[in-house]
Amino acid sequence: MNLFIKLLYQASKFILILLKPLTNGVRLLLVREDQILLVKHMYEDKWYLPGGLVERGETLDEAVRREAMEEVGASLNDLQLFGAYSNFREHQNDHVIVFISHDFSLNGISDHEIEKTAFFSFDSLPENVSEGSSNRIKEYVSNERIRFGNW
Repeated sequence: MNLFIKLLYQASKFILILLKPLTNGVRLLLVREDQILLVKHMYEDKWYLPGGLVERGETLDEAVRREAMEEVGASLNDLQLFGAYSNFREHQNDHVIVFISHDFSLNGISDHEIEKTAFFSFDSLPENVSEGSSNRIKEYVSNERIRFGNW
């Protein structure tokens, strides 16, 4: 099953390279007691902020709440805009809107794409955090005011 999911993921990346569609995504900083929640997908070796694509006809608010529930079983009580970023790496044409929540509940259920979820202290993050996620975490920790640009 894991091999099939990895192959499917690689095939979808290849199709995106060929078609180069404009996509919109959302990511979420879930922060509690000086720790951040990260996810590790079945098809990736790195840790990421939870999130995913905005579906057709879906608002950003709806998308980030759906992705939070699907990926980590989170119901968000508060939600604030954190920043907006563009990602043109690896032949992508992607815009990522990042939100932050400090008040949320977790039901312990995640979808089939997620291999692991874990809270990490800001001073002891795993070594293999994706570059974009790592940059957003650094911005949060340093309390940067300008939060837009490249992913």
